[in-house]
Amino acid sequence: MLKPVTLEKLQNKKNLLAFSAGVDSTTLLFLLLENGISFDIAIIDYGVREQSKEEVAYAHELAEKYSFTCHTFQAQKIQKNFEAHAREIRYNFFDTLIQKHHYQNLLTAHHLGDRFEWMLMQFCKGAGCAELAGMQEFEERTHYTLVRPLLHRDKQEFFAYLETQKRKYFLDASNGDETIKRNYFRHNYTNPLMQEHLEGIKKSFVYLDADFNALIKTTKIKQLGALVYFETNGDKRSDIYAIDKYLKTQGYMASANERSLLREKETLVLGRKFLVSRCQKFIFITLFQHTQIVLPKEFKESCRKLKLEPKLRPFLYENAAVFERIKELLFTL
Repeated sequence: MLKPVTLEKLQNKKNLLAFSAGVDSTTLLFLLLENGISFDIAIIDYGVREQSKEEVAYAHELAEKYSFTCHTFQAQKIQKNFEAHAREIRYNFFDTLIQKHHYQNLLTAHHLGDRFEWMLMQFCKGAGCAELAGMQEFEERTHYTLVRPLLHRDKQEFFAYLETQKRKYFLDASNGDETIKRNYFRHNYTNPLMQEHLEGIKKSFVYLDADFNALIKTTKIKQLGALVYFETNGDKRSDIYAIDKYLKTQGYMASANERSLLREKETLVLGRKFLVSRCQKFIFITLFQHTQIVLPKEFKESCRKLKLEPKLRPFLYENAAVFERIKELLFTL
């Protein structure tokens, strides 16, 4: 069920599996064990379902039985916008573990249905080929590689696998709540279409991936403290894709209008939270500082010579080491 190329990339690496005890992640856990891939797991209790306590207990039970580490996190109660805040909590937890324990890969159990569901949601909002292609099996993040080993598989295969292997798993009752947008799409569109057109949908994603690889030039995002940056290849479509993917790791989903503005403007504040600024061959992203700081004349002149956006200057002034590194980057051009 796992591709040989995927297994090769996971061998002899420090892998962290995002685990929920549901059908998808339980399937991936046992497939990794079967193929001799070493890994640890991370599970989060959001405190909204009684069953979540049993799921965390099951995760610890598996960790003890199969000799891997189980990292757990008890989230504070989310008052509103649960999906977005849960995602932010989840990836903040994963990122903390990755940096602390030096994991090289983060594994998630996203499958073909998840990918198709995302595609339909993006299509209905307004999206291009890159957005419709959506999830990729391998995505380079700042400190790790995000790997989705089951992205080519239909979820029905997981049920069959777990039943055959007589493995325990949990079903999340909240997945039936159609007030949640993704659940609405899943029950009314994604599942019915996949039941009738599964092979055609699989082929379409093969074509979309080929188009994506031809259209988007991926880039490595680097980090300097609270600032991240990457070198542009001159293709604004690829730049916007890289910006969008990074912001998603920070729990922010750029709107179609914001993505359009990124094509037109050299500097943009998104959601009153993130500052994106293009300077020469680099694109810088950091938190936007709302406070006004009186900057020394000499510092402002240095920034002007480097053509650094005024909105970025307060951050650089308060982060001298980052500013020195930025000067090195720009002076070498």
